[in-house]
Amino acid sequence: MKRILVTIAAVHLAASAMIAREAGAAMTVQADVMPEVKDTAGIYGERKDSLDAAVFVGRQDGNYLSKRTPIRTEVISSAGLHKMACCTLAESFENSASVTVGYSDAVTGARQIRLLGLSGVYTQMLDENRPVMRGLSAPFGLSYVPGQWLESIQIAKGAASVINGVESVTGQINMEYRKPTDEKPLFLNASVMSDTKLDFNIASSLQLGQKWSTVILGHVSGNVRSFDHNHDGFMDDPMMLQFNLANRWLYLADNGVQVRFGVKALHDTRKGGQEGYDHDTYQEWEDGYADDPWGSDIVNKSIGGYLKVGIPLSEDNSQNIAIVADYSYTDMDSWFGQSTWLGSQHSVFGNLMYQNEINESHRFTVGIGGTFDRYDEYINRYVRSETMAPAYVNDRITGLATAGVFGEYTFTAGEKFTSIVGLRGDWYKGDGFKFSPRVTLKYSPVDKIAIRLNGGRGLRYANPLIDNIGVFSTGKLFSGNFEEHTLEDAWTFGGNLTYYLPFGASSNTYISFDYFRTAFSQQMIVDYEHLNNTISFYNLDGRRSYTDNFQVDFNVEPVERFTVTATFRYTDARVTLEGQGLVEKPMTSRYKGVLNMQYATNLNKWIFDFTASVNGPCRVYDFMRDLKDADGNLLYANGYTPVYPLLYLQVTRRFKGVDVYIGGENLTNFRQKNVILGSRDSSTGLVSAHQPSFDASAVWGPIMGARFYAGVRFTLWKTR
Repeated sequence: MKRILVTIAAVHLAASAMIAREAGAAMTVQADVMPEVKDTAGIYGERKDSLDAAVFVGRQDGNYLSKRTPIRTEVISSAGLHKMACCTLAESFENSASVTVGYSDAVTGARQIRLLGLSGVYTQMLDENRPVMRGLSAPFGLSYVPGQWLESIQIAKGAASVINGVESVTGQINMEYRKPTDEKPLFLNASVMSDTKLDFNIASSLQLGQKWSTVILGHVSGNVRSFDHNHDGFMDDPMMLQFNLANRWLYLADNGVQVRFGVKALHDTRKGGQEGYDHDTYQEWEDGYADDPWGSDIVNKSIGGYLKVGIPLSEDNSQNIAIVADYSYTDMDSWFGQSTWLGSQHSVFGNLMYQNEINESHRFTVGIGGTFDRYDEYINRYVRSETMAPAYVNDRITGLATAGVFGEYTFTAGEKFTSIVGLRGDWYKGDGFKFSPRVTLKYSPVDKIAIRLNGGRGLRYANPLIDNIGVFSTGKLFSGNFEEHTLEDAWTFGGNLTYYLPFGASSNTYISFDYFRTAFSQQMIVDYEHLNNTISFYNLDGRRSYTDNFQVDFNVEPVERFTVTATFRYTDARVTLEGQGLVEKPMTSRYKGVLNMQYATNLNKWIFDFTASVNGPCRVYDFMRDLKDADGNLLYANGYTPVYPLLYLQVTRRFKGVDVYIGGENLTNFRQKNVILGSRDSSTGLVSAHQPSFDASAVWGPIMGARFYAGVRFTLWKTR
């Protein structure tokens, strides 16, 4: 059957364009998950949901590799999103070795991911194939996507499509939300954790006649009280309260035109550090206030909207035009001790595309697009340094803009071979015109084997302080070009071999091998080791910085309704630092292994999930080598963190329209020791952040110990 190229889809991973039947949904692999009905505009495939379809999805593997995508794509399905409490996007990756999630510091609660061994800022985040979580929204963006709002997540490794720009250095993570056409007038989810964190979500999909449909999404979360289980004088998790509301619309015209638009608003407050911190009265320098509690106080507000228009130019939609526009405003007011960082960002993204499917073998997309970001920032860096330096103060407005043209050609030879060649030329303000080529190849010599290769160039503007917000949770000075928006430049190449094995209770038994390498020609380096009690910011300027990433995945269903998934990832990350030369990149885990097992009874009445992971060592900063525990033993005798395990367990009981679940996280109760460094005054022995050695950003392991939770999901299905 002739595939329908999506209109807006070009907002996609080039890879998925082959399987998606949706515009701009290269990462949308719902064809692997659910049945579809024809999408006349091809923005993305709509599904005809029913109770039977819901049961089918519940039996879907939680994590699996998509068979059809030309680019290596891991899917976290609806079932996978239910394996954990999944209060936020950040908590949805525990079953994945591809993505590692940690804290940027021990104070703010900001979460960060790593893909291919590199920080999440090098991974392009997509909201149904629109770039999101850029700039000010990046540090806390993972915490602002409720897991219960999502239908699936697709993780594509390597250099993906050029259609959404080339900020995807290591890959793309696309989030598929609940759809306006879902036949679920009401969905509710409520959960509570043993640390008093409460989470409530609501979703309502409504069909308003034959042409209009909408989905309303609401979220509120927060914690009732704080804890200090390790007795270091600092809260383990910040006190926080978040409100999140979104509304998405779909209009289907009789002539096949599709219009999708939506709005989203958020308000989040969080206060971390020591109890009693007040940024209005905190004093760093006066002796009489030397014991003021140190902390952070952050208020995030954002509002945004998007528009997608798909216009078919032919009856079978083989030719179409797509328009995508997105605007967001983010405001972040933050205080760290006596330091102040106030920022706001206006962001605009736009794409205009023409797509043509010439025949079954040839198709192409051409278009123009770009981004504009306006930053308004005020920084007052006020810390106690060894030189008793005065505060650093700056108030500035910065505009970053890119504009480009792109083209992408896809050749398909049946089921055996697919090639996607993309080229993008962008003008970067202050850096001129840059070309970014990308290539993806998929070859299946036999039905059971898939070989994928891809590579290309990635470019992005660095935001040194925003990308590394943990640097504010220190008493260290900043030096170098920490306010410069360096245009980072990298090439990523790699491949994947997947072999589908002829055993198991399903056809989805496979073993898969990956290798990817990312090499930078320009990069912003954040160096904790060059100068004492100072964080140095400088450009790579042609020196070496690279990451090699190896991974193996195995999936099998030994008997019906029992699935086993095992994954192991090894990373070798190297960077050239001032005064040290080429060294192992600090605070980057060498390896991670994950084992997930799920068993469901007949009709999925009971579902049992168990996940175990082993997390490898990472090289610590030089100043951490002499740290000792309470018994006087070196914490990092060989300069590396210890290997540690994590265990997760969840049991779900399903009734008609209601799921009740209980579970536990980090059941080994492993916690990083001495997560707050340099917080004791050398003269008094008291806990104090009023010194240059204070550092709450050197986080490599869990901050919270074992946690338990309980929750309930209610789904009201539309009656026919």
